[in-house]
Amino acid sequence: MSDQNWERNVLEKLAMSAVQEQRRARHWGILFKTLTLCYLFLVFFALMGWIGKNDGALSTGEHTALVDMEGVIAADSPASADNMISSLQDAFKDKDTKGVILHINSPGGSPVQAGQINDEIRRLRAKYPSIPLYVVVGDVCASGGYYVAAAADKIFVDKASLIGSIGVLMDGFGFTGTMEKLGVERRLLTAGSNKGFLDPFSAMRPDQEAYAKQMLEQIHQQFIAVVKQGRGARLKETPDTFSGLVWNGQAGVEMGLADGYGSVESVARDVIKAENVVDYTVKEGIADRLAKRFGAGVMSAIGYSASGGFALR
Repeated sequence: MSDQNWERNVLEKLAMSAVQEQRRARHWGILFKTLTLCYLFLVFFALMGWIGKNDGALSTGEHTALVDMEGVIAADSPASADNMISSLQDAFKDKDTKGVILHINSPGGSPVQAGQINDEIRRLRAKYPSIPLYVVVGDVCASGGYYVAAAADKIFVDKASLIGSIGVLMDGFGFTGTMEKLGVERRLLTAGSNKGFLDPFSAMRPDQEAYAKQMLEQIHQQFIAVVKQGRGARLKETPDTFSGLVWNGQAGVEMGLADGYGSVESVARDVIKAENVVDYTVKEGIADRLAKRFGAGVMSAIGYSASGGFALR
């Protein structure tokens, strides 16, 4: 009987050990599955752009709100009107915002996008009169970038920053001579005498060239009016001010295109008097960028084209 009891005890211990091992394996499996699921959720949220965005709502106490405008101003860029307007609205409506800094590093871009941002800055300054908005220029604030900057209370630059370029351009190429040398015949059918306006494969018509220059001049005058309105008596106008030339920061201050020298940190500390800087810039998620690229690819695939556009750069 003692031998049978011993064997039974050994078998019971082996069976219990196997059960416990299975339980441990199951618990570890559940843990790893849970961790994997959490990781996948984090990746998904990051792709959708729901995490990684600096949220001013998380800030505590008075602070300086920062919005970055980086790169070409265009509808499909980080410096688009949609992104900039959303960022500026979030910055102004935070009750702890003591002042807003718009940090610009842009060579220009779409006059439409720049105009929309300029208009919104003016609206927000009127709605929140106790919150100043200052522009701090990085490497360059030219053309469309300066169109936006002109709406600020003050503009601060570095001595070596590039500023100005108050002008409008419309560029393209003409291939008529090359086509003749290659023996290529251009076949363009239109309904409407100006539908092939400034077609690069056709000879330029004097009437269309004159019309394009007229539109350029109108947009240029709009640009000039915005700068004069924004800078007021601070602007020391010369024959070159609105010629499209670009100047360094030192000359910009002397000409009244800028108000002084400063960085984001110095303006927050010395002008706004709130050293704590909170970034309100809208950050595009990977999903947004992929969607835009996909949309551009679809438009290209179906043969979308345009004759060109005006640019503040």
